[in-house]
Amino acid sequence: MRIDPMQLNQSKLIHDYRNNTGTIRNHFDYPPFQNYEQRVKDLKSRSFNREHLINVLHTINQQWDAPDTTHHNIERLNNEESVVVIGGQQAGLLTGPLYTINKIISIIQFAKQQEEHLNIPVIPVFWIAGEDHDFDEINHVYLPDKTEMKKHKLRQRTKEKRSISTIDLDKEEATKWINQLFVQLQETAYTKDLYTAVKDCLYLSKTYVDFFARVIYQIFNQEGLVLIDSGHPKVRHLETEHFVELIHKQSEITSGVYTAYQQLKQEGYSLPLDLGPHDAHLFYHQNQERVLLTRNENGAWRGKQDEVELTTEELLNVAKNTPDLLSNNVVTRPIMQELLFPTLAFIGGNGEISYWSVLKPAFRAVNLKMPPVLPRLSFTFIDKSVSKLLAKYEISDTRVIESGIDDLKQNWLEAKQSPPIEQMADEIKLEIEKVHLPLRNVAQEMQSDLGELAAKNLYYLQANVDYLKKRMVNVLEAKYAQELAEFDRLHNTLHPSGGLQERIWNLLPLWNKYGVYFIKQLTGEACSFEKEHFIIHI
Repeated sequence: MRIDPMQLNQSKLIHDYRNNTGTIRNHFDYPPFQNYEQRVKDLKSRSFNREHLINVLHTINQQWDAPDTTHHNIERLNNEESVVVIGGQQAGLLTGPLYTINKIISIIQFAKQQEEHLNIPVIPVFWIAGEDHDFDEINHVYLPDKTEMKKHKLRQRTKEKRSISTIDLDKEEATKWINQLFVQLQETAYTKDLYTAVKDCLYLSKTYVDFFARVIYQIFNQEGLVLIDSGHPKVRHLETEHFVELIHKQSEITSGVYTAYQQLKQEGYSLPLDLGPHDAHLFYHQNQERVLLTRNENGAWRGKQDEVELTTEELLNVAKNTPDLLSNNVVTRPIMQELLFPTLAFIGGNGEISYWSVLKPAFRAVNLKMPPVLPRLSFTFIDKSVSKLLAKYEISDTRVIESGIDDLKQNWLEAKQSPPIEQMADEIKLEIEKVHLPLRNVAQEMQSDLGELAAKNLYYLQANVDYLKKRMVNVLEAKYAQELAEFDRLHNTLHPSGGLQERIWNLLPLWNKYGVYFIKQLTGEACSFEKEHFIIHI
């Protein structure tokens, strides 16, 4: 394995944040790349319900048959000096896009680095966003298919906006879906065992969160990773007193976040958020659906579409007695994580860092400092066959990762034309138009409808040239079909759908080809978090 760092074009907000420049630094309590001793000192002044948290983590992870290393790390939370490195994602099918794997690697690597540096227990924790309800975001994977990435969607219908944690797997449909995926894969020495492992994970799972957790532990079974499902009822009861505090502080949280949002926009930063001055930043669960709450002018808590209305007293009773009817949104979830865990650092992607930039007032409202927010590691995986193609066409990997390959593919094909078909056809069309002009002029002078007929005649003549050009290009493309397919493969691998590999690719094809050893090897490395991106040659 060879690991090469590279730079990426970043948004203004991410560029300024990573470099600790501009006004963005004022919106965070800690710079991202720093000495973490101060954060440890700040955490010592706080208390956590470690015993209750440990019991819940053991219970949940036992349900997923978590490895012994996980339970060992859960026990280490008994140490009052222990801290966690935490990050999270939705429960994507077969782990979802590669950025989920990259984030988990980041969490494990940074926890290990900081434990060695600080000489205290640092536990890697992954927060499964089981309370999220957008099933369409997790019900598919993309696999490479000839000239494009093909979407493979699991055909299970969900009518209500239910939390993912509460959606039971349709095992019949899921089995069909898995079988269809494996038909797309070329059989290797790992395929049979991989298929068996995935099917076993499915068989033992009740929900999509269960399935996600079990697959994750197939990959990370020796690293001490601790998983938590934010939608689990036991976690909800852990959060009871914190929901009460969030309800009491809602007005301060909402006004502070909205003010920060407006300020950041005035400072020229683009944010992937849509915040309003009446957002309550909590969900209420009614009839198994997740209803986003707002506050009206009378202080009542109402569904955004008027689905429900509660007084503050009624909502407090819900928080105290039936907390499983509440859940957090993107504003309150980070606060809840901070209240539950002694967080040394939060690991996030660029989008998460952008919306965390408005959260400092929300943390202040509950008398907390925002934890250090560390950009996760970002990877593009390149195997030997792709490296050979890059060498064959003398193309740099960074060029394709950043900009794609469409223009290079077109230039290569045009270089095979002598003379160039496109140029030749355009010149002929210009000549036809020039020679045809006197005829059009005379026709127009004779009668207006004849002028229109002459113009149509020119159109047909030029269309015939275009048709011939298209047929010639088709013949040329057929002649070089293999080479053009190789360009498409480079595009699908390094710049799929016009973006980074990690946003589209699923781990499955790489897992099938190489097993999980390369992931374990990468997890054991010590990559610099100050680098924007890494190319991993496997």
